[in-house]
Amino acid sequence: MFLHAFPLNADMWQPQVVAPPAGWRMVAPDYRGFGESSPAESAKTTMNDLAGDVIDLLDGLEITESVLAGCSMGGYIAFEAMESAPNYFSGLVLIDTRANADTEEGKANRRKMLDLVDREGSEALATEMTPKLLGASTQRNQPDLVKHVHQMIRSTDPAAIKMAITAMMNRKDMTTSLSDIKVPTLVIAGAEDTLIPPSASEHTRVAIKGAELATIPLAGHLPNLEQTTRFDAELQRFLQRF
Repeated sequence: MFLHAFPLNADMWQPQVVAPPAGWRMVAPDYRGFGESSPAESAKTTMNDLAGDVIDLLDGLEITESVLAGCSMGGYIAFEAMESAPNYFSGLVLIDTRANADTEEGKANRRKMLDLVDREGSEALATEMTPKLLGASTQRNQPDLVKHVHQMIRSTDPAAIKMAITAMMNRKDMTTSLSDIKVPTLVIAGAEDTLIPPSASEHTRVAIKGAELATIPLAGHLPNLEQTTRFDAELQRFLQRF
């Protein structure tokens, strides 16, 4: 079960979904208001609500056991899902994410982002966020991917963007819950990620007993898109454990 980054949608997992490892089924939902999902009904949606949507989807698909993989905001949702319904998950993959809540500075930056979306819409957010999501190597060498990520953000409903920003700004600190995670866990970090520092990924690896850390060179915040072959190799190696 792949959970996408903010402010993208499930299309970010297309390289993985179209070529699943033998014996695996890949599921990648859009969050409320994102991609092809129904519009977000409330700006007060929480991370726990979004985690509940994941559980409801698993129930609807009659899936009783899965490996949960979350990138960035998807990791925040994964932490909530692991805490509230751990029996659904036999493994966990955390990609360029962190367990701590926003600092006051982080919340202030989220509020600036809300103001930007109110004033100028999704296009302005795409212009601001795309360079932050992609590593320097990707920006130099993969102009088509830069355009693709920009377009994904640009096409997102501003109401969904604001819902997600608010949910992230108000999310719980999950650092004390990391030691409760008992399933095999893989932490993946893009070596050129400027949003989640390497120290945060290393902290997650240390806090979850037995967790592994894989660093993807030449990738930023979205290693599955920026360095698909290397990302897929790390993921498939991990999935062989199940």
